[in-house]
Amino acid sequence: MAHNSKQTAFFAEIHGRVQGVGFRYSALAEAKRLCLNGWVRNTFSRSVEVFAQGPWENTEKFLQWLHKGPPSARIDQVICTAREPDQNCTAFRIER
Repeated sequence: MAHNSKQTAFFAEIHGRVQGVGFRYSALAEAKRLCLNGWVRNTFSRSVEVFAQGPWENTEKFLQWLHKGPPSARIDQVICTAREPDQNCTAFRIER
């Protein structure tokens, strides 16, 4: 992600013990604390997917948080790719 004050966005897949440990709700709280927009959801493969967008500094802080997660999670791998910001995404939510 380029370092600037414009909106940046990323998509991440988080692998490890990330379901059944409050990961989505913790990610929601952290994203809201950082004033980010996007979503978080569980996958059938027992990973978690995240799309987040906002100011560069805040998306970087959120990505760092995703590498740790909530206390009961165990993060084995985070695969992150830069994305274009979605102008229709105006809040952060948990997707079912």
